Amino acid sequence: MNATRPLLCVADRKSAGHARRALMPRGAHGEWVRPPHRADPVAVIRAAEAGRIEALLPLRRARMATDAFAFLRGAAAIMAADLGAACNADLGTASNSGLHTQLSGDAHLANFGARAGQLGDALFDIVDFDETLPGPFEWDVKRLAASLVVAGQVQGLPDKACRAVARRMVHAYRREMMERAMVPPLEAWQSRIMLESAIAEIGDRDVRKLERQRLANIVEDGRAGFRRLIAGPGTLRLRERPPSLFRLGPQEQTAHRAFEAYEQGLAEERRILMQRYRLVDVAFKAVGVGSVGLFCAIGLYGSADGDSLLLQLKAMSKSVLAEFAGRSAYAHDGQRVVTGQRLLQAEPDQFLGWTQSGGQDFYVRQLKDPRLAAVASKFEAKSLPFYADLCGRTLGRAHARAGDAAMISGYLGEGSRFDDAVSAWALAYAGQNACDFRRFRQAIADGEIAAEMETSA
Repeated sequence: MNATRPLLCVADRKSAGHARRALMPRGAHGEWVRPPHRADPVAVIRAAEAGRIEALLPLRRARMATDAFAFLRGAAAIMAADLGAACNADLGTASNSGLHTQLSGDAHLANFGARAGQLGDALFDIVDFDETLPGPFEWDVKRLAASLVVAGQVQGLPDKACRAVARRMVHAYRREMMERAMVPPLEAWQSRIMLESAIAEIGDRDVRKLERQRLANIVEDGRAGFRRLIAGPGTLRLRERPPSLFRLGPQEQTAHRAFEAYEQGLAEERRILMQRYRLVDVAFKAVGVGSVGLFCAIGLYGSADGDSLLLQLKAMSKSVLAEFAGRSAYAHDGQRVVTGQRLLQAEPDQFLGWTQSGGQDFYVRQLKDPRLAAVASKFEAKSLPFYADLCGRTLGRAHARAGDAAMISGYLGEGSRFDDAVSAWALAYAGQNACDFRRFRQAIADGEIAAEMETSA
């Protein structure tokens, strides 16, 4: 117990947050100024690919080249550098709010989604934590806002509508932070967002019907578990689906050793559960967009009666934010990811753990159902405002768990100054993303970097 740490009431903490405006005015968040010595975006992407599996990099780039939103997803390192370089020297202000919380680190729209809670209900939450690290709260807010604008533009929405969607998200974040600041800490910590309840609150009847049906289809499909990954009835073996799921070859032993070390390091109650299964197969999985090229394996576990459990093993290196927000307090990057997820997620995966094998840091989690996880990235344009609101609430809830909701709320205030500023920034940054995307596509066309589209198995 830290007896020297003062406990301040909500009013005092809100006042302290309000005082931060003198150093970083809320309106200053609206300015996107391209850094004078900004690195070539293709060079930043290539640097971020260092240490990844070389043979998978053409697939990663091909997925990024799909559209401007896919590019944004894979370009976390570019935005991290831009946020880290942000400076308002001409205004005599600080470069960020100075109000830190645990960040998702890659809070774009597709990293929010539904996940099955322990009771089977669909919870809406952040679903990816590879880049998590403490940092200024607004870095997550700005990445999410920019992703909404870019997603809207890809859907064909005009810029005015895209900015309005981003503004709606920031407003929802600010309101959620205000509410979390005013409830007891335990209540704020335990709060969660049930997707079915959120859909029921949609005012537009057509959108409500669309989203309810879509969720029902996804949940019904998900009840079959991951049978599509398992080869044949009664066979506990993973089905290859190149280039997304394939055999590991000589690296298979690395995965086996990592899963074994993971099991040995579990807390006793989870180790007892894992003793009821045996690892029967492993395969490599090329996941998402930004993660392609990282060592990522699926472990298929089976019980004596043929029950299956799928765990995902993923190699981790330092967060893209580390150069700008400071290195993690954890030497093991798997522990960094697991700690961040436990801080931010309302109901963390009970199988979360970290381990090491072959000199690499790994974290382990139960394999998430990609159909549920992608619920916020596959939508019709008319549903985008709903997801903007939902993601803003979710990010606010997560930041309130890990940071000081009262201080952040005091800084944000009850007016719309921050909402207006960040939505303006997001629209401007979407223009920068479009320029970077064109440069990336041109680099592929010129043969500067290789990209190879995947084919259906």
